[in-house]
Amino acid sequence: MHEFVEIQTTAGSEDEAERIAALLVDRRLAACVHVTGPIRSTYRWDGAVQNDVEWTCTAKTRRDLFDQVASA
Repeated sequence: MHEFVEIQTTAGSEDEAERIAALLVDRRLAACVHVTGPIRSTYRWDGAVQNDVEWTCTAKTRRDLFDQVASA
């Protein structure tokens, strides 16, 4: 029996998030990808605190597909 997981990542634009979702579903690497946003993310990059708008992609997939999803 397969073990299922949700993989989450962020994208810098809604278009990029939609492309990720379509790619994963088209390649059958995810059964479903939820795109939510916009969200505001605060993080440290190159020694400075950044604050950007992003979109979250949550992919529902099988654990054995994790590496393929990550590389896609």
